[in-house]
Amino acid sequence: MSISTELLYQVDSYLKEFEAKVVEVLDKGIVLDRTAFHPRTGGVANDLGTIFVNGRRMDVVDVYIDKEKRSIVHVVEGSLDGIESGVVARGIIDWGRRYRLMRLHTAAHILAAVMYRDYGTLITGGNIEPDHAYDDYSLEKFDRKIFEEAILKANEIAKRGIEIKIYWLKRDEALKVPGVVKLAERMPPEVETLRIVEIPGIDIQADGGPHVKNTIEVGEIVMLKAENRGRNRKRLYYTVKP
Repeated sequence: MSISTELLYQVDSYLKEFEAKVVEVLDKGIVLDRTAFHPRTGGVANDLGTIFVNGRRMDVVDVYIDKEKRSIVHVVEGSLDGIESGVVARGIIDWGRRYRLMRLHTAAHILAAVMYRDYGTLITGGNIEPDHAYDDYSLEKFDRKIFEEAILKANEIAKRGIEIKIYWLKRDEALKVPGVVKLAERMPPEVETLRIVEIPGIDIQADGGPHVKNTIEVGEIVMLKAENRGRNRKRLYYTVKP
């Protein structure tokens, strides 16, 4: 599914403020023609922040994709009376929250690459919140040591300071790249071009979310716990140091 809203965060994950036009006003939310707010998607939590319209400040408390309208909805606190389509809005991202999500998201890609390379596992589930993340892997046998070793290897990679590349490829071309899909039960969306996130020599994935520019920004990845959630669902909880 392609989104009609222009996704500014896909081009520049470090964009903290932006201007856009109001496209539609809903009961509790605003649709803009473009946005730097990341919706809850791909297992990554949504951004929070503030939107200013006509001198009025509104706190953004949720961001989601309206699949019917193919647009991003910014849910705000307070009344939307008097706000009409066509007016200019200014959005400001909660940067502290966003940057934590970016660091954890890149950490997730490094860990997925290690698990795929060394153990042949795919991701069967996952979620990233600002304080911690978890991923489920298609391991047949539960062994905490596998995750401990993966964390050590991922930290060694992060410390190398590898510049991360983001670019777009035609869908057919992208799907020919080995390992570009590391999700066991989900293929990339049916769109003409796919956004590719590449950590050269380590990982390459089709991915639509925000990431840091360099692996050194991830900092130290810390294992929190591991759980056996059943067949093909061996779960690793982790975070990154402040």
